[in-house]
Amino acid sequence: MKFIAADVVSAFPQSADPSDRTAVRQRTLKTAIGCTGIGLHSGAKVTMTLQPAEAGTGIRFRRTDVKGRGAIVPALWSHVGDTRMNSCLVNEAGVQIGTVEHLLSALAGSGIDNCLIEINGAEVPVMDGSAAPFLFLIECAGTVEQTAPRRAIRVLKAVSATDGDKTATLSPASGFSVRFDIDFASQAIARQSFALAMTRGAFKSEISRARTFGFEQEVAWLRANGLARGGSLDNAVVIDSTGTKVLNDDGLRYGDEFVRHKILDAVGDLYLAGAPILGHFHGVRSGHALNNRLLQALFADQTAWTWTTIAPGSAAAQATPASAPALALAANG
Repeated sequence: MKFIAADVVSAFPQSADPSDRTAVRQRTLKTAIGCTGIGLHSGAKVTMTLQPAEAGTGIRFRRTDVKGRGAIVPALWSHVGDTRMNSCLVNEAGVQIGTVEHLLSALAGSGIDNCLIEINGAEVPVMDGSAAPFLFLIECAGTVEQTAPRRAIRVLKAVSATDGDKTATLSPASGFSVRFDIDFASQAIARQSFALAMTRGAFKSEISRARTFGFEQEVAWLRANGLARGGSLDNAVVIDSTGTKVLNDDGLRYGDEFVRHKILDAVGDLYLAGAPILGHFHGVRSGHALNNRLLQALFADQTAWTWTTIAPGSAAAQATPASAPALALAANG
């Protein structure tokens, strides 16, 4: 794994002017909050706590079961290692954090710029297989505005990554929007397309509850290869061996839950850019590996992107949620 010194895109550049009161401000959590669950692929029980973090520090993981500086794993595209069925981060010391995409998606959808995620294992808990439990945790903790301006990565020209019939593209746009197209042989999925402008509230209502999915006939192979050991009907949508039936008793949460989950994954993968992206993402059968290759292609071309400050009232500002209302639930941790 090749790491980039200081990372081409760290969370927020030093050129951000904290005195710029015309900009939308960065946000972090108001208080710490935690949860316990199992890893989708490892099957291991893990405890995780989301902590407030200082402006400009971005999203970082800290392995509480690892001593020293090697415990910190930055949530950045340049630290993505394994992309088999998940996005797994790895730092210079070889310390890993797997299945980060659902949590990162919730942080992106909540407009959280800075967060320290303390975790006592190598994989984020899967919860119910969607981003909704993480979104709930964030709402319970509340968010707070910080002094520094919120910076974003503006896409200046189209960039793409391709693998056979799979493509992922970023193109210029005033805000952040996503379109995804999938096509499976399974009759239960078949062809699905969904497009969404990530305006305020859209992530929660349209995307957050979409669960990860898989196929009954693949379970044995996945587990033999160290994957899906924690998977069950409680945290994934499973298609039967005929490819025609959803095995979950509660059925689907959306009629097109499969493509919506692919968007959820892409939102999380793209938040590994280190800041919000102002651009339009179009994925065709794309997955974690291609999403990461797309970010590599973007940052490899210095003419394809630029830093910008998010101004109030702009399309980008509409994606930043207002402070969540107080909920009658105590924060943990």
